[in-house]
Amino acid sequence: MMPSFTDRNPGPQDASAARTANKGSVDCIITKYNHRGYCNIVQSSMSPTRFPGEQLKFMYDVKVQPRFTVKSSIPRQLPASIDATVALLAEAEYLADRSLGTVLYLALKMGRPIFLEGEAGVGKTEIAKVLSATLGRRLIRLQCYEGLDVAAAVYEWNYAAQMIAIRVAEAEGEHDRARLERDIFSERFLIKRPLLQALEPDTAGAPVLLIDEIDRTDEAFEAFLLEVLSDFQVTIPEMGTVKAAHPPVVVITSNRTREVHDALKRRCLYHWVGYPSAERELAIVRAKVPGVGKKLSEQVVAFVQALRKQDLFKSPGVAETLDWASALSELDVVALDPATVSDTLGVLLKYQDDIARLEGSKVKELLDEMKSDLRAAE
Repeated sequence: MMPSFTDRNPGPQDASAARTANKGSVDCIITKYNHRGYCNIVQSSMSPTRFPGEQLKFMYDVKVQPRFTVKSSIPRQLPASIDATVALLAEAEYLADRSLGTVLYLALKMGRPIFLEGEAGVGKTEIAKVLSATLGRRLIRLQCYEGLDVAAAVYEWNYAAQMIAIRVAEAEGEHDRARLERDIFSERFLIKRPLLQALEPDTAGAPVLLIDEIDRTDEAFEAFLLEVLSDFQVTIPEMGTVKAAHPPVVVITSNRTREVHDALKRRCLYHWVGYPSAERELAIVRAKVPGVGKKLSEQVVAFVQALRKQDLFKSPGVAETLDWASALSELDVVALDPATVSDTLGVLLKYQDDIARLEGSKVKELLDEMKSDLRAAE
């Protein structure tokens, strides 16, 4: 069975990747070929590795067994209403409330960036991924970090290739410096980073640009983003200004580890992504972890909701709830008990001080309160 390729049409390299031999078979999914002709092998029985497509058949004989099918995305029109936006997210099992659907609808309709702020693990990044998948648009992700600069976020010149071009020109007797300068500062020597890629035209429509965890960067980078977010353009001194024909769908996320400058927020539509209600979180668990039992899912959600009321350094997010439900399902747990909860607290809580607060009788006390509340609600 041939794998599905997300970034291009299958070619001769695909056939070599799908060969089966008598040894060295790898259970994997090939997701894409990047610009250097390398394929990414993921979810394999060996450590993730990158191989040149043409050399793959000489290094390993790959038996491809896709765990899921990635179909070609068909571009779709933007949703025409708030209800249509909520339904669009629900297609990818993202259960949004109406307030989030309203802000997303307005951001898409007005062509404005959306600024999503909230605790880690509540589903901010997932919104951009869902929009990309459901709208059939390319997802371009800029993961922010301290020290992020223009060379990593926007563009840089391929200096090694430029030096080679200069040496070749000198060897050929090229003396027209103006022509040589135009040549070495042309697009073929330009390495495009996420922000510049997002401004390029795309046949599938304007891409979804995810600027993830903007609060990790410094104020200097925020100031640079102002030009990108206000005019959707980037100025390259050697080439001029690159402006998007159609603005990308921009999603900016922040975990609020520091305050982001007002000038950046004013260019966006703002929404706080909080923890979901018990009813919505239960629906999320049942949609994302279909193997979990009815009783266990109710107890998991009720216990996590009770944990968030405790004085913890970091309360568990929806991501931790899903991880815990999956872990309990793998352990064939039918109902929560103090021993099981204590043994699996590391799935929910990521700080030792928080785990220590729940040791001893505290877990049993929370479980008794949770079960009492569930009985009262029946």
